[in-house]
Amino acid sequence: MPNQHNQAQLEMLKDKLGKAKAFAIVNYQGTTVADQAKLRTALKTAGAEFVVAKNTLVGLALENQDFSESLNGMNAIVFSYDDEVAGFKQVVNFHKEVDKLEIKQGGMNDKVLSSAEIFKLSKLPSKDELIVTLIARIKGPAFGLVNVLVASQKKLVYVLKAISEKEN
Repeated sequence: MPNQHNQAQLEMLKDKLGKAKAFAIVNYQGTTVADQAKLRTALKTAGAEFVVAKNTLVGLALENQDFSESLNGMNAIVFSYDDEVAGFKQVVNFHKEVDKLEIKQGGMNDKVLSSAEIFKLSKLPSKDELIVTLIARIKGPAFGLVNVLVASQKKLVYVLKAISEKEN
């Protein structure tokens, strides 16, 4: 019979996996407590979370055998709640900075992601950046049209003014 703590941990992991839009399994061996605190802070600002749990419980929560190879050693899971790639960006940046964190695998939309795929996704712009770019592209032609219409009216006014001054 599993103990109550493990059952609570398993339920917590399943709940977080249900809420998360994406997740990554990372090996944190060699990182200091200060490194982990720095990573947790960066992840929190990005709408993500760093959770250390037993590999067996993580395997049970994932219910997917494709992750079994990654579930050995000192692992943690990074959950991205707000933006799918925000957590990946922070983990990859931390990996480049500290070079102690090993990114093993991840998951997004029921798809298993390799370490290379996580690195590629981390280079994508965030959801907010994409929305801003889209809005700017949509507004661009409208501003151009307004400028053309206003320019024609200004030119007409100048022509009429020149004609009136010429007559006087």
